[in-house]
Amino acid sequence: MKLSEYDYDLPPELIAQRPIENRDDSRLLFYVDERIEHKKFKDIIGFLNDGDTLVLNNSKVIPARIFGNKKSGGKIELLLLKQLNELQWKTLIKAKNMKVDSEIVFDEGYSCKIIKKEYEVIIEFNKPINDYIKEHGEMPIPPYIKERLEEQGRYQTVYAEHEGSAAAPTAGLHFTDYVFEELKKKGVNIVYVTLHVGLGTFLPVKTENVLEHKMHSEYFEISKETADVINNTKGKVVAVGTTSIRSLEAASDNGIVKPAAMDTEIFIYPGYEFKSPVTHLITNFHLPKSTLLMLISAFKGYEEIKKAYTEAIKEKYRFFSLGDAMILNKKN
Repeated sequence: MKLSEYDYDLPPELIAQRPIENRDDSRLLFYVDERIEHKKFKDIIGFLNDGDTLVLNNSKVIPARIFGNKKSGGKIELLLLKQLNELQWKTLIKAKNMKVDSEIVFDEGYSCKIIKKEYEVIIEFNKPINDYIKEHGEMPIPPYIKERLEEQGRYQTVYAEHEGSAAAPTAGLHFTDYVFEELKKKGVNIVYVTLHVGLGTFLPVKTENVLEHKMHSEYFEISKETADVINNTKGKVVAVGTTSIRSLEAASDNGIVKPAAMDTEIFIYPGYEFKSPVTHLITNFHLPKSTLLMLISAFKGYEEIKKAYTEAIKEKYRFFSLGDAMILNKKN
């Protein structure tokens, strides 16, 4: 598999720079079976029925972007990806010439040292930094969004609960309390998994041979209650976002989801045989050459995704994190 097969040309003006006023007024490219239709996101209410199950990732984005200074001088930006213990974090550092034992200082007496720098950078703080992050950290808005996000909560799902993500599970950004209320009235089961989004989800692929790409681990949890509801579903099982389906695939065997609390490095690309009972996927439009584009190509079919993206560009859908969505059925 070549990385170039997952490239496409996107007019820059289609990269969403701000959220739509009402979350559920986002556009929805509806591609179930062979036909593409253009709908509003709230139209999923009519698609889901009594006995169907909706699976969402309730991880909450932390204000994981912080700024410090090199001890030698010069401002430095860090993106905290995953807390390993009380003092250590996996991180991305936006600076050159940072080596093991390099020190970074922050306000209020906080500092850290780089203790490992290989596939990922691990830093150790001089004291727990969680409170400092909440007060001084910024939401980790993707770099392709150039405009300032006026409402920081718009980069958070309305159902976010468990802190730990360095990026939003963006397919869930379209849901509103109204949509949930209407789905519950219809008897749709709504359950949650938790996958804390980190490098495994958004690190770009840099190897031309896709199979040489290394996925980084991300922590996820699936409760027994969630697994039981999914396993007993007689209707559709709809995963919301690639993080939800990755969690379910990492914990499934022969169509049965098992409770789990562990890390996963699962990499899903065309040729992968799905193990979970998921029948449909709600997802945003993803960056070229990304593992997320490969995942949805495995789910729906490579040629089908090319067709969907060509149609979305022609119809001027809004792309990426703050953009529109689509719903896909799993290929037979």
